[in-house]
Amino acid sequence: MVAGKTVCLRRLSRGNRALEVRFNRFLGHDKVTVERIIESWSERTITAVEGRHVLAIQDTSEIHFNTTPQRRRGLGEIGKGNHHGVLLHPLLAVDADDGACLGLLSGQIWTRQGRRTTSHDERELSDKESQRWISTAVAAKPLLTKASAVTVLGDRESDIFALYASSAEQHFHVIARSMHDRKLADRSGLYEASDAMAAVDRRAVQLPARAARPARLAQLELRFGAIELARPQSKFLSHLPKSLPLAMVDVREINAETGVEPQHWRLLTSHEVTSIEDAWRIVQWYKQRWIIEQFFRILKTQGLKLEDSQIGSADRLIKLVAIAAKAAVITIQLLQARNGGRQSILAAFDSGQINALTALNQQLEAASKRLKNPHP
Repeated sequence: MVAGKTVCLRRLSRGNRALEVRFNRFLGHDKVTVERIIESWSERTITAVEGRHVLAIQDTSEIHFNTTPQRRRGLGEIGKGNHHGVLLHPLLAVDADDGACLGLLSGQIWTRQGRRTTSHDERELSDKESQRWISTAVAAKPLLTKASAVTVLGDRESDIFALYASSAEQHFHVIARSMHDRKLADRSGLYEASDAMAAVDRRAVQLPARAARPARLAQLELRFGAIELARPQSKFLSHLPKSLPLAMVDVREINAETGVEPQHWRLLTSHEVTSIEDAWRIVQWYKQRWIIEQFFRILKTQGLKLEDSQIGSADRLIKLVAIAAKAAVITIQLLQARNGGRQSILAAFDSGQINALTALNQQLEAASKRLKNPHP
């Protein structure tokens, strides 16, 4: 998949019908489960994280597969219910210091089965899709015991009180972008508290490109302070602490160009933030979240084009997503190596695969010195 930049079985088999059939049978085999494939994601990552401060970055993406009323392929609804597909929620390990992609740790892949009839507020957290933010992070904990520190990092969907509560361990922290104007222990509001904080610094920060926005240098204004987050009033959260001490780092873009929506991040974290440098470090770590957006782009649009797959059943598509996720991570690691990264090849390939790659390189590289592989 990495070499072919595709998940299409016919293209992967290069016209070899027998090979195409074997791969399709592999996806359909009862002993090949999505759980086992996801479990295999971390086999090389466990070694790569040793001694590092790991950013465990998680996010969710909807993967849309074309369907018709006559050919739903067993897929549930995604988006606003007008498309069908699966949902992928991976946890990606990234070195906090140099941004090296260390590999996948854990995750979930599923397709929805019908619509819920019970309201969101009347369901326990374990019965909500948002539980994935907590269970995925918890599943990765035993895989990260050799890391020097772990910071679980997510966007606004991960603004969950129970996730903050789960980070109350030494060397295990959370950073999440606030989505809700939560109540604080003193009964004031989170946004009111952030607005009352004094601006303490300004810096020019490079913001990476996104789908509808080019990369740009933004002037960001910094605020930070300690807060005491009150537990939400829900009968399903009564077992959690009444309040949690966190830090809030607030960065706002100033003097944005006309037509550009200014950035504003309220970042909640269990890290101790007592200085301006501490606060900017939280911002820098949060910026690393964009690597998981690169992962989804490679998976869906700019690389493997997963959504073009014509496999006919949901269970096989889910397995294909799990395999393609690993291929997308290896692609990122290869891109980082090409661009001067110093990550060990063992983070992506084992000794047998390295020997095979060496042999392939000898067969495929050009004869002239100018066109030879500069990374033998």
